[in-house]
Amino acid sequence: MAFLTSLILAAFAGYIGAWYFGAVEGNFALLLFLATVVTGIYWLAERLYFLPRRRRLADAHDAALAKRQAELSRQGITQVDTNDGKARERLVMQPWWLDWTAGLFPVILVVFLLRSFLFEPFKIPSGSMMPTLLTGDLILVNKFTYGLRLPVINTKVTEGTPPARGDVMVFRYPPNPSMDYIKRVVGVPGDEVAYLNKKLTINGQPVSKELAPEFFDEDAMRYLKQYTENLGGKVHRILNDESRRAGLSEAEIMPFPNKENCRYSVEGVICKVPPGHYFMMGDNRDNSLDSRYWGFVPDKNIVGRAFFVWMNFGNLKRIGGFQ
Repeated sequence: MAFLTSLILAAFAGYIGAWYFGAVEGNFALLLFLATVVTGIYWLAERLYFLPRRRRLADAHDAALAKRQAELSRQGITQVDTNDGKARERLVMQPWWLDWTAGLFPVILVVFLLRSFLFEPFKIPSGSMMPTLLTGDLILVNKFTYGLRLPVINTKVTEGTPPARGDVMVFRYPPNPSMDYIKRVVGVPGDEVAYLNKKLTINGQPVSKELAPEFFDEDAMRYLKQYTENLGGKVHRILNDESRRAGLSEAEIMPFPNKENCRYSVEGVICKVPPGHYFMMGDNRDNSLDSRYWGFVPDKNIVGRAFFVWMNFGNLKRIGGFQ
C-alpha cells in the first residue's frame, strides 16, 4: 500500500506541477473532487480495516507480554524488564501513507463542501472591473444564491434566484470554459442591450450615469473619466477611456452562438439577449473583454455572485463588500 500511495501522491504532484508550468490546463474543481474521493476511500479503509488490524496486533502483543510475565512470576521471577508502552504505541501508530491520505480527508472534505456549495475564493487577474474591483483583490463568490450546482459537471440542482441586472458574477468563459471570468450582469434574458457612443441603454431606457471625480489608474499612471451608474438599483462606478473608440472592428469580434442577435456599427453594439443567457460587461468599459466581443453567457456557465473583498495584500483598505 505504501508503494501504491506513493504513486497516487506522485500523480497528484505531477498534475499540479504540469498545471503550474502551463503544460496542461488545470481544473481545480476536478482536482479537489478526486482528492476528496481518494482520501475518503483511505479514511474508510483506515476506520474499517487498518486501524482495527493494528489494534488487534497491539492487543496480541499485550497478551503475549502478560502471558510471559505470568510465566516468569510462576517461576518466582519478579524483577523483569517490562515493556514501557512504546511498543504498543508503535504498533497502533498510523503509517505515513495513511497520515497523508486518511489523515487529510476531514480537512479536504470541509474545503470541498465549502468551495462547492457555499463560498469560493477568486483572485481578480486584471483591471477590467475597475474601479469596483482592482487587480489583486481576493474576493468571495456566493455559490448558492443562483442555485446550488454539482461540482465539476456544474449541473444545477436547486433553482435559487436568477441573476439580476447589476450583479457582479463569476462565470466560465464561454470560448474556454476551463477559465473563470468576472463581469457585471448588464442584460438578462429578453433584454435588448445597446451600448452606443459609450452610453448604455436597456430596452430603450437609458441607464442613469452621472459624472464623478476622475479615477487615477496606478498601473497606467493616468487619470480616467469616472461615472456613477445605477443599474438595476445597484449604484456603482464605471470608467471610460476617451482615447478608445466606441465601436468594434470585425477582427475584434469572435464567432459565438446567437451572434445574429447582435448588430455592430461604428457607434457600438446592440444585442437581444436570448433565453437562458446573460449579457456581461466590465466596469472598466473601454478596457474589458466582455460580451461585446465573445457573446452571451449561458446559464450553465454560471459559477456564482461575487460580493466581498476579503483581502488585498497591497491595500488592506480594500477589504469589504461592494456592489
